[in-house]
Amino acid sequence: MTRLRSYLYPLIILGILFFVFGFITWVNGILIPYFQICLELTNFQSLWVAFAAYIAYFFMSIPSAWILKYTGYRRGMVTGLVVMAAGTALFLPAAYSRTYFLFLTGLFVTGTGLALLQTAANPYVAIIGPPESTAQRIGFMGLSNKIAGILSQRILGAVFLLNADAIIDRVSRAGAAEKARILDAYALKVVTPYLVITGVLLLLALMIAFSKLPEIKESGSEATPLKPAKPGVLGYPYLVLGVLALFVAGACEVIPIDGIILYSRSLGIPLEEARHFAEYTLYAMLLGYLASTILIPRYLSQQGALALCAVMGIGLSLGAYLGEGMASVICLIGMGFGAAWLWGTIWGLAIRQLGPYTRIGSALLLMSVVGGGIFPLLFGSLIDRNPAHPQTAVLMLIPCYLVLLFYAVRGYRIKSWKNRPARQESQPENDELKPA
Repeated sequence: MTRLRSYLYPLIILGILFFVFGFITWVNGILIPYFQICLELTNFQSLWVAFAAYIAYFFMSIPSAWILKYTGYRRGMVTGLVVMAAGTALFLPAAYSRTYFLFLTGLFVTGTGLALLQTAANPYVAIIGPPESTAQRIGFMGLSNKIAGILSQRILGAVFLLNADAIIDRVSRAGAAEKARILDAYALKVVTPYLVITGVLLLLALMIAFSKLPEIKESGSEATPLKPAKPGVLGYPYLVLGVLALFVAGACEVIPIDGIILYSRSLGIPLEEARHFAEYTLYAMLLGYLASTILIPRYLSQQGALALCAVMGIGLSLGAYLGEGMASVICLIGMGFGAAWLWGTIWGLAIRQLGPYTRIGSALLLMSVVGGGIFPLLFGSLIDRNPAHPQTAVLMLIPCYLVLLFYAVRGYRIKSWKNRPARQESQPENDELKPA
């Protein structure tokens, strides 16, 4: 209890930041069908929303690590929040001009700020408590993240997609001029919510700037980091394989949220009903995070939890492929439970014992989040190509879960590119970062 009190204050601050991550990130599940309607897009085109948001992580994670080296973690968080506010503010001119490219630019800029913010926040979560409970602390952050996502789905879904089926019907029967008028008015629904979001981000930046959040530093001397097989961060095979695992995990986490509404519509489910499905997936994730805080590491190791998640994911993918209508959708929703374990378990296994390479290792892991943008594009393309049997698109998740299963069973134990993995390994250590 005394040890918990020592890092309770920064844990609360980080929980607030992860709440912001969730509210802004998971609203994409609503924005995708919303843009599809008001900008008249195909499934593939509309899923560029996810791509624009996540590609920023690929380009900005390493520059973010460099920025944090000079700004420190607290000022880096403030900078990230301000950049995010600039991105959300771009939604205002984009709405008035009904320009998809400008919307995508706003999402990219917002993702840039998120990349900087998460490059700072994730290592912080990893080092403010015992190393064996890294996944548990990230689980608590996940609870905050997913609660915010549920709220964004509930609040903004009611704003953006309310009576959407009626609008689609009106547009289908309207002439060119009337159609433009209806869609122009529909596009303006984002103005007030995103004006409020921009203001909240700026206020939060001020709060962090004047907070007493302690700075942290990296040190390789307190730990005994593994000597790499060759110089540099790539000498840690379990990190490199962890980056690959987190890349494919993007598909397993994002598709059941950002892609589920489009998928449901392709199965013939009305949008008024389908608009709630992303929210239901977030409820499943919320249950998954609650389970992780109870089970990991007391009853399940991080690697054991990851393996269990992979096996469940393969079974649910097959169920979604073989199922029809709501049965298929329910399997996709069920994937949210296991997906909640992915980030914390992979991060905890991949970031351990990196010593002076911890910051760059964190940046590489964040770069892999781009999978959350690439795989939904493939998912949307497969739906467009198989309109008679959209369930085919779900099969792409099976090889992703197989990669995760390999990492959980073998990949995380590979300490050298030349040597075989150890037969057994205790809970991963992660004590190379210490509070300043």
